[in-house]
Amino acid sequence: MSQNSNAVDTVNRRIVLAARPRGLPTPENFRLEETAVPTPGEGQVLLRTLHLSLDPYMRQLMDEVPPLYAPSSVPVGEAMPGGTVSRVVDSRNAQFSPGDLVLGNAGWQDYALSDGQDLMPLGRMAQPSLALGGLGMPAFTAHVGLLDIGEPKPGETVVVAAATGAVGSVVGQIARLKGARVVGIAGGADKCRHAVEVLGFDACIDRHDPAFAARLAAACPEGIDVYFENVGGEVFDAVLPLLNIGARVPVCGHIADYNSETLPTGPNRLPLLTAALLQKRIRMQGFVILDHYGERFDAFRREMDEWVEAGKITLREDRIDGLENAPDAFIGLLQGRNFGKRVVRVAEA
Repeated sequence: MSQNSNAVDTVNRRIVLAARPRGLPTPENFRLEETAVPTPGEGQVLLRTLHLSLDPYMRQLMDEVPPLYAPSSVPVGEAMPGGTVSRVVDSRNAQFSPGDLVLGNAGWQDYALSDGQDLMPLGRMAQPSLALGGLGMPAFTAHVGLLDIGEPKPGETVVVAAATGAVGSVVGQIARLKGARVVGIAGGADKCRHAVEVLGFDACIDRHDPAFAARLAAACPEGIDVYFENVGGEVFDAVLPLLNIGARVPVCGHIADYNSETLPTGPNRLPLLTAALLQKRIRMQGFVILDHYGERFDAFRREMDEWVEAGKITLREDRIDGLENAPDAFIGLLQGRNFGKRVVRVAEA
């Protein structure tokens, strides 16, 4: 159950990394601990977590090898990291007052301290949790990757996997606004129906269909001009032969490989990829969204606010109640069991 954020607590619940996973994480990789609520020192604020974001990149932070998304892996015994919408409940920082709503990085816990450097004031928001999804990092990832690297043009075909997820759903809708034809890839008939009937995609292919590759080819009779890559694996195998000359492939993730401990079985695909990149003059570019906040976030937020308010973009949240349910919700996210942006409601706003 979520807790009332106005309650005076003395106990801070936090979920720590209990052991590094081998493959897909299990509940045994996490541990719920109770500690004392910390007291802010000079220049610090005490934050009460209201909403916690769950995102695929967190899986890489659990490995011992340092990830690209953070300076180091999560140490065993430390709280899992994550973006949060929090309420300032105590402040010794002149820039923040008790009651302020902020976007921060409190992680998987009820309370956290911050020196304010990582906090973004949110002001009044009808749905603050959107700052973690459709008005936050995932949608920003979609915006930068599609528009800066994908550069969709009217009439081109844009394909995006995980089409109803936090990133993919926004990629497809922005591509439609730019005049492109959009084909989504999703896991299951309900998600594919949502992509077409609610999000406005032109088509959506179920990746579980035994004839997936053939159905994708049929849905893209003129080939693929932009493929927004966030899955990898067999999905990319089906996409690669359909890429047109001059295609653009923004890469923000490859969730199909996050739990792999060895290289995939089967033939070496690298020569095929290298040949396609050369012969078709494909531009395939990886990006990490943390690199773009300084110069791009404000413009993104203004544009997304306008699109959402005008009803041009639809946002869907997959909300889980209770911090204690975060591990299972995260494992489900890695298995594709989310439908929209997965957020844990930790406390009442």
